[in-house]
Amino acid sequence: MITLRFISNMKITLLVVGKTDEEYLNKGIGIYTNRLLHYIRFNLIEIQPPRNFRQLNPQQLKEAEGKLLLKYFEESDHIVLLDEKGTHPTSTDFAAMLQKHMNSGLKNLMFVVGGAFGFSDEVYKAANSKLALSPMTFSHQMVRLFFCEQLYRAFTIIRNEPYHNN
Repeated sequence: MITLRFISNMKITLLVVGKTDEEYLNKGIGIYTNRLLHYIRFNLIEIQPPRNFRQLNPQQLKEAEGKLLLKYFEESDHIVLLDEKGTHPTSTDFAAMLQKHMNSGLKNLMFVVGGAFGFSDEVYKAANSKLALSPMTFSHQMVRLFFCEQLYRAFTIIRNEPYHNN
């Protein structure tokens, strides 16, 4: 039996709206998810979009998705929205932020990817912070892969492993 020794007792959750349709993205997400399990308890939760989502305008869709997302937030969670209006940390800054949260004794750090139109006002109000992966815009499905890779990179930085070259 293999016992994994995690860096921290903290759990990281990636909460996303909708499924990833493209097989190449699912494969990449799977690769980094498996790598992450050597460092931290990691959970990817996909929320089904509202049933009538095709009949909703963008504002109605954000509000409906927001209600679904809020059901997953617990008071003790630290909620970080992956949002174009967020801060733009470097990979080493992101690793330092993760280390700070782990050192604080935080139990669940939740990163949230909204739907194609972003987040409702209620979700913004419930969040602790916002983080942008790039000033460029990516599909919400691609963000999942990019985030998982950056999360893995951050743990290799924390452990001073050779994956990150800077």
